[in-house]
Amino acid sequence: MFIKAFFLDFYGTVVHEDGEILLNICNQIKECSKTEATLSEIGGFWWKELSNLFHECYGETFKTQRTLETISLKNTLSHFGSTLDQNVLSKLLFEHWMRPSIFDDSLEFFKGNNIPVYILSNIDTFDIKTAIEFHKLKVSGLITSEDVKSYKPRPEMFERALELSNLSKDEVLHIGDSLLSDVKGAMNIGIKSVWINRNNKEFKGENKPSYVIKKLDELLRLESLAKS
Repeated sequence: MFIKAFFLDFYGTVVHEDGEILLNICNQIKECSKTEATLSEIGGFWWKELSNLFHECYGETFKTQRTLETISLKNTLSHFGSTLDQNVLSKLLFEHWMRPSIFDDSLEFFKGNNIPVYILSNIDTFDIKTAIEFHKLKVSGLITSEDVKSYKPRPEMFERALELSNLSKDEVLHIGDSLLSDVKGAMNIGIKSVWINRNNKEFKGENKPSYVIKKLDELLRLESLAKS
């Protein structure tokens, strides 16, 4: 296998996802809610609201990640009878996106990698540019949902990355932590995928990745990739 570029998801793949922030927000909603909802119920409702918005937003109907998070939070607060301010809560997320903690194996990957890296992320351009600069990461290109007016797993981001890299589908690998956004998105357009499964999640569904890794620096030893 001769790979000329890596297409790389960012949050949850290179840097830590916003799980702790989400839990913090759900806790605040629970404490100020008029219902007896559990953290799981609050988080589940919020995620469903956000997922539905993602699915509906592309082209002329596109809205930024910041906008969608604020809308989904507002709907969640209303559903659970909370008087908290969605703008105040959303700010916690925005601050995380700009200065997320990075995985140690990601630092090792960027230190030892000699293949061009293109970041593909369902995030606003300003936030991820700030995060990349914060960690001083060297990338060959960046494509965000804001750039293509759509979200993975839709094909627009992958298509733009192929155009930007001037490479064919069989010359790249897409790496990400989401079986839906990353694995299915890449699979749908004919790009081989690498699922980074840091937490030993059980594979479920039809979106079977081409390869599975536990740490990003495993990409430096392509011959050792374990086929799923």
